[in-house]
Amino acid sequence: MTRILVVDDEPQLLRALRINLRARHYDVAVAATGTAALSQAGTWHPDLVLLDLGLPDLEGVEVIHGLRGWTRVPIIVLSGRAGSKDKVEALDAGADDYVTKPFGIEELIARIKAVSRRVQPRDEALVVQVGEHTVDLGARTVTNAAGSQVRLTPTEWDMLEILVRNPGRLVGQRQLLAEVWGSNHVRETNYLRQYLAQLRRKLEPDPAHPRHLITEPGMGYRFQP
Repeated sequence: MTRILVVDDEPQLLRALRINLRARHYDVAVAATGTAALSQAGTWHPDLVLLDLGLPDLEGVEVIHGLRGWTRVPIIVLSGRAGSKDKVEALDAGADDYVTKPFGIEELIARIKAVSRRVQPRDEALVVQVGEHTVDLGARTVTNAAGSQVRLTPTEWDMLEILVRNPGRLVGQRQLLAEVWGSNHVRETNYLRQYLAQLRRKLEPDPAHPRHLITEPGMGYRFQP
């Protein structure tokens, strides 16, 4: 049974989500503060987190950063903040999706299913096509159409692995920097431009017009199969 942690300080919404999700055979736990959410996630290990941004003790983005320090559990933000700035910050911090309140339960269930389908376990071997190149994450090899191996640096590998394990999903700049270089480097966006340019030269047929390693200006990067 899929375990969902719902984090929101509105008692009525918590109750409604708990009832509706349990009716659809999800195992549900709830938390009304960011501190309680981080504690619950560490002990209960949910399969997915539904997170409000406006919590009484911590900003939702802080909770996302706290979770992303140790887990890749899918996070769907539920928020009354409809501005693009809030969405960008949440996605950049590592959220997988953003649903604006008010929302219908059927829409939410569809988002939950979609995010769950996209997530690949980190320990699962994965072979992915990037254009004419075959990327084998288990063997850590890249092979071109002629059968020759393409050498990647360790940093290039780390970046490529994060992107190809999240096909079609926006990976925020801060998340990518934190996972590859550490949390002290989340503002060094020049690192991303430099290494993505190197990956494109090695993997894209036309690096100046990439088809697979896509930049979302001001937001992050996306692997398009």
